Amino acid sequence: MKVKFLATSAIIAALYIVVTMMFSAISFGQVQFRLAEIFNHLIAFNPRYMVGVVLGVFISNSLFSTIGVLDLIFGVGHTMITLGIFILICKYVKNVWARLIINTFLFTCTMFIIAFELNLALELPFWETWLFCAIGEFVVLAIGTPIMYLLNSRLHFKNLI
Repeated sequence: MKVKFLATSAIIAALYIVVTMMFSAISFGQVQFRLAEIFNHLIAFNPRYMVGVVLGVFISNSLFSTIGVLDLIFGVGHTMITLGIFILICKYVKNVWARLIINTFLFTCTMFIIAFELNLALELPFWETWLFCAIGEFVVLAIGTPIMYLLNSRLHFKNLI
């Protein structure tokens, strides 16, 4: 692996962790607005960002989640599964705006994995939890879509990793 890839992945992971830590009060639980999820949009520009994002989720859930090992399994699993599906979709969708919109809806829909986890761990009602988690994910990623698009026009994410 190249040093640039490792360094960039570490920076993305660190950013994910810091943002999650700063807003940890709203990053976990039935109603969550994990602002660090905006970094999921990086994969729309280059699939190699997946390493940093997944590492960030793993470390954040290890350090800050009160659910413990279940959050590592389900939280990291949710991110890996959804980003894996998204990477496959990106092979057929070349438009960046379309990719960002698809990513937003894909993560919103797959929040059932997190709802299932919270149902198992905290006995929260599944459907209500899915709705609340999906709304939080949608809001964060929908707001993040134009932000990441504009940042890309200055930073050219495809070439940074």
